Amino acid sequence: MPERNFRIRVELVCTCKTEQLVGDMLCFIHHEEEEQRRNLGPSLLQTVCTGSYLDVQKTACRFHQLVKACWLVLPHSRRWRLTMLPCNRSCKFKMARAEEEIIIEIMLGVQQGDSDIFMSSQASEALFTPSTTWTLSCAVAEAKFFERMARRAPDGSFHLRCLQLCARILVGTCFSEYTLKTVVMHLLNTTPLSGWHRTRFLLRLDDIMRYLRHCLEEKCLDHFFFGNEKIPEVVLPPALQRAEPFNLFQHLAQDPDAQAQAMREFTDMQDRLTRMLANDN
Repeated sequence: MPERNFRIRVELVCTCKTEQLVGDMLCFIHHEEEEQRRNLGPSLLQTVCTGSYLDVQKTACRFHQLVKACWLVLPHSRRWRLTMLPCNRSCKFKMARAEEEIIIEIMLGVQQGDSDIFMSSQASEALFTPSTTWTLSCAVAEAKFFERMARRAPDGSFHLRCLQLCARILVGTCFSEYTLKTVVMHLLNTTPLSGWHRTRFLLRLDDIMRYLRHCLEEKCLDHFFFGNEKIPEVVLPPALQRAEPFNLFQHLAQDPDAQAQAMREFTDMQDRLTRMLANDN
């Protein structure tokens, strides 16, 4: 399985040819450090890196500064008030006018080659995430997958409605929304899209719950993208395509008590879904 946490090494490259074309760009390798400091201020490496590695917190801080500086020249600044909010691994700010407020958080990402997989500034699942650690993100790949399904799905398709409804019954359980999203992606990839029409809404909900129950019993739910070579229009790095499937339920295989608890909560989820559907009718 490829690592899910990464450090991104930054190396200087010669930009002399670019400098000749642009005219005002200094090469970090072939210009004296003092000249760079005089013209550009602190080195970009010093600003966003710790040692030779891209630093999430420093990069977020730099992005924070650029947003604040650019805001002053935007037309929106005359109607909205911008307040930058503290956040170590993202750029978070509030836009306000009169009684209206909008909170915006921008996560940073570094694309892995030409693929749809990114290294994200989002913190890992560990209690402490070093500032030079970037986490694997499949968010763009997931968005492209669902966009493709939406284009190909017939009118009246309810696959997103199924996902939204299932997400409502997760509150207070050990299951994450990503677990349900993974189940739905697997089913979308194996079930004809015509089967997701609103007339078969209850059948597909039943499929989702049956699939999840089977995964719990087997203590195995494969990550949708690891080792999956059959995802049209989604570009995965070769290492991810060749990877062994990654079990999202590995912790259940290692802890019988956790699996028993998950099965009990699954039963509660089924009961909650039945009541919810009965009330809607």
